[in-house]
Amino acid sequence: MRSEKKPADLCLITGDDYHGSEYVGDFFKVREFFSGFTGSAGTLLVSMEEVWLFTDGRYFVQAERELEGTGIFLMRSGTQGVLSVSDFIRKKAAQISAEKEEEAVLVCDGRTISAGFGEKLASDENVVFDGVFDPAECIWTDRPKAAATLIFVLDEDKYAGERVDSKLSRIRKSMHEAGCDCHLLASLDDIAWTLNLRASDIECTPVFTAFLWIEEEKAVLFTDTSRITGEVERFLLDYGTEVRNYDEFYGFLKNVLNGTGEIKATEAYSDADSLKTGAGQRCLLYDKKNISYRVFEIIKNVPGIQGHTGDNPAKLFKAVKNPVEIKNLSQVHIDDGLCVFRLMRYVKEAVKNNEPVTELSVADYIDGLRRKIPDFKELSFPTISAFGANAAMMHYQASDENNAGIEPGSMLLVDSGGQYFRGTTDVTRTFALGEVGDGMKKAYTLTLKGAMALSDAVFLEGCSGYSLDILARQPLWKEHIDYRCGTGHGVGYMLGVHEGPNAFRWKYIPGVSEIANLEPGMVTTDEPGVYVEGEYGIRFENELLCEEDDVNEYGRFLKFRILTVAPVDPDLIDKRWLDETDIERINRYSTFVYETLAPRVKEEELPALKEYTRRIV
Repeated sequence: MRSEKKPADLCLITGDDYHGSEYVGDFFKVREFFSGFTGSAGTLLVSMEEVWLFTDGRYFVQAERELEGTGIFLMRSGTQGVLSVSDFIRKKAAQISAEKEEEAVLVCDGRTISAGFGEKLASDENVVFDGVFDPAECIWTDRPKAAATLIFVLDEDKYAGERVDSKLSRIRKSMHEAGCDCHLLASLDDIAWTLNLRASDIECTPVFTAFLWIEEEKAVLFTDTSRITGEVERFLLDYGTEVRNYDEFYGFLKNVLNGTGEIKATEAYSDADSLKTGAGQRCLLYDKKNISYRVFEIIKNVPGIQGHTGDNPAKLFKAVKNPVEIKNLSQVHIDDGLCVFRLMRYVKEAVKNNEPVTELSVADYIDGLRRKIPDFKELSFPTISAFGANAAMMHYQASDENNAGIEPGSMLLVDSGGQYFRGTTDVTRTFALGEVGDGMKKAYTLTLKGAMALSDAVFLEGCSGYSLDILARQPLWKEHIDYRCGTGHGVGYMLGVHEGPNAFRWKYIPGVSEIANLEPGMVTTDEPGVYVEGEYGIRFENELLCEEDDVNEYGRFLKFRILTVAPVDPDLIDKRWLDETDIERINRYSTFVYETLAPRVKEEELPALKEYTRRIV
């Protein structure tokens, strides 16, 4: 473990790509290669004597199993007494520095950490930070190649609902308001949304690896040019966007910022009050959370550049779905909900008839149903099919080696979704298989009670997910129960199944979990749960569309419309934990599901649909 300058004391290894993506292609799974931990969130820290793996509450049980026997210490981030990665590094670096009587050398690949995180590491007085070290180089000899799948255009009238020139115009207006003449986009979902393009570089996320540089008059897309067809190139040129090879980006950035590149500095916004640069200088708008530390170092080291940090304008624009997207989402959730209903019927009847069913056969069944939907492209994430104690792991994945049989007397949790041209779906249902205990019914009923309370909220504009999260947690908190994750996340449109800036969370962590105020058009999941290690896991998840409810002297009131159309399992409801309002909410939703799906099911399926949507009395 060496940097080019000094022997290293600490090595930071992430599982991230060069664009801060939540999920990544196989080429970037470096942390998984070194640790064996397969979760989507986690950071590995290596010293000469010890190794630590930091991950959050979604993965504690999974990480404990996957790290068994490795000697790697599991650091349960967010729990009492566990330092953050940066604070832990600071502590270790101080110890090493005191022993060596000189700074500790910390190495990592600066392309795989955010600008803000890299700044924090580099600012430690006890650390010499080297961000040009690739830990996989010369060690991961059979490393897969980086994906470069074919890029295609998302039909602007039928699916996207807005032309590229309109999107670029809105982004440029935000640049103008910030006093900037150029803007760098590094987040892959924002790039795909802005250009109405999709691909398959990341499994279950229809994006492509790229950078996008935006000026007043033109834009430049940096990506693997071998996957650009003539049709796509002409489409982009029509909107003033040229294509260059991905490997040219870093050199381009160095040149264009100091005025020596092909695109010279402009005075397009020289009359803007906030623009402080003169001719020959650039004022760059960029999001420090979405660019890598390597890119940030280039920006900060170019003389004469004025950087303006802020959220990518596309991030908020993308979160607010337009009328075409909303219409498509409303329709596709009906087709998707039919798949969930048919899965529910299949599993319950198979177990009742003592037919063999496993976690994998359940996942295969619902995946097969979705693939029959005409505009299906791929899953929105690998289906989670977890029986009994396995469901206590929030992101459990069944495999050939770990594939539980499904039997009466417990519950099955299925979290699944699809990527369709009409949008992205994400739904979770927990099913009772035979008779289950009162404790399970209580936990399920309280979970459902909270989910329905949140979906029925009416609130003033200006509220965020911090304001509303407690509605879902309150029934569980009253019983001193909690779940170690947010209550919900934004959902993209044929993009990432997890999308900001909207979310439901109860706890604010500065610099980590800022979320935007809710606006009409935003889609957010509503998914409280209960997870008891070694026993069971419960989650109930619907997607909610934010809509306007009323405007009066007090302001603009907003509400939610449930997009998801899938039955609640009445076999898990214990009426003793519900009041009249709870019962009315559940019955109203079940009626909506029945009336929406009944005209679309086969005659032999109708009795089951009636049974699963029966009223609580």
